[in-house]
Amino acid sequence: MNHLSCPTTVINAPIDTIWALLMDPLSWHKVFDIRIQNALPRGPATPGQIVRAESGPSWMHLKLSIEIVAVNPAAHRIKMMIQLPLRLVVHEDLDCVPIDPTSCRVNYRCDFAFPSGWRGCAIRLLMSRELKRGPEDSLRRLKDAAEGEQRLLAKKT
Repeated sequence: MNHLSCPTTVINAPIDTIWALLMDPLSWHKVFDIRIQNALPRGPATPGQIVRAESGPSWMHLKLSIEIVAVNPAAHRIKMMIQLPLRLVVHEDLDCVPIDPTSCRVNYRCDFAFPSGWRGCAIRLLMSRELKRGPEDSLRRLKDAAEGEQRLLAKKT
């Protein structure tokens, strides 16, 4: 049983600014609603890299594991597989398409895979609001972070 969410947005920042945010796993707390624990190996996002993080309220400590599946710098595309508690798996595919030198469109495909049986049905029911809101919130955070960096750069010049 799966649920697919595919939000998209236009970000008023150069594609390189957005790509730099996505390539730095230790700074993903700016983009995703997670608390980063570590990334192995350290450094920019690379296939096979594992990022350990927590999500949810700070008192809850919901552990998750993010594996970078593919990175295509020429296409500004990154694919990840996230393993969440209760055997929930999310396959994420995020790409950036330039519109002009100062803006781009970001497409975010989140394919939520639930365990089979009654547990999967229950988890899907409990998470129904988050299935849509989570990916949209991540895009909003990415937009805010990238546009914020652009405002800071503009003030410096």
